[in-house]
Amino acid sequence: MIAGPNVHARTGVLGLDDILLGGLSRGHVFLLEGNPGTGKTTIALQFLIEGAKLGERCLYITLSETASELRDGALSHGFTLTDNIEVFELAPPESLLDPNQQQSLLYSSDLELGETTRIILDAVDRFKPDRIVLDSLSEIRLLAQSSLRYRRQILALKHYFARQGSTVLLLDDLTADVRDKTVHSVVHGVVHLDELAPNYGSERRRLRVIKYRGQSFRGGYHDFSIKTGGVLVFPRLVASEHRTSFVRERLTSGVDSLDKLLGGGLERGSSTLLIGPAGTGKSTFALQFAAAAAGRGEKVAVFVFDEELGLLFGRMKGIGIDLEALSASGHLHIEQLDAAELSPGEFATWSAVPAHRPSSSTASTAIRHRCRRRTR
Repeated sequence: MIAGPNVHARTGVLGLDDILLGGLSRGHVFLLEGNPGTGKTTIALQFLIEGAKLGERCLYITLSETASELRDGALSHGFTLTDNIEVFELAPPESLLDPNQQQSLLYSSDLELGETTRIILDAVDRFKPDRIVLDSLSEIRLLAQSSLRYRRQILALKHYFARQGSTVLLLDDLTADVRDKTVHSVVHGVVHLDELAPNYGSERRRLRVIKYRGQSFRGGYHDFSIKTGGVLVFPRLVASEHRTSFVRERLTSGVDSLDKLLGGGLERGSSTLLIGPAGTGKSTFALQFAAAAAGRGEKVAVFVFDEELGLLFGRMKGIGIDLEALSASGHLHIEQLDAAELSPGEFATWSAVPAHRPSSSTASTAIRHRCRRRTR
């Protein structure tokens, strides 16, 4: 088993370890819950792959998917399940499916639950893993049939895993009984995954740490996405964690009458909201300040949601502001975004590292950048 100063098992999911302030405390049982399609299996695979990189023995016990389906899902993200990761597919014994072998004095679920638990414990005893994923609890809940038996079964598994010293991730797809919070009170921590379907645009995913015994964590909802390569979590932006020192001065627009009207320009570090109907010059007003700052050699970022960049370049060039030249100089970064395809959390994270399109590698760099800034 793993010992030493490292008391956290990192999940391998960028952003999630930052929210958990280091990862999952070793030797405890955690619950990862969410409806089908929210990314539980992908996070679980990343959790085991991270452990395998550290030389830990890992075990994935699947009650709902076949081992072949699990490996195919891993390959779709480019994951390689090494020799340190054992996939154990738990299938019910053939005798339990044969009606001629059923006993009339006991419900078949009583037999199946005991047999299922025995097979799980035998697998853990045989592989002696440092990290375990159990997928999913819905099957155990259905076999237990009552809340009392279900709670006792989870408690028994918890105490057994604790004696083994394993860090365990239980997956729950919430298909059996979404109101049953039995496991919440038993496990050491709970992470809940949500998927939202807006009226327009792609689906939005978010997660929240509901509990984590004995440790602080970053509360609230955090956006995340599933891309080729795994799950990326975008920690909720807290402005107070990103404060820096700077010289308070006036930033001019290059238009004397406008600067005079504003008392010398806009104050650095302040926020200004431009309000007005279409055609009143809001974009021109803002880009005038951006062009002036880039012309002084300052770094400027412009994010455009409504206008196509080619039209914007042509329109601004017609009034003497060459945005393409400023962009080519390296002082201006201008980006066109589709708000329907990007969550607020993802935008807040990856915009810290400018790129032409938000991709998995770009977002990964941005998450690392933000987490480094936060810990300075």
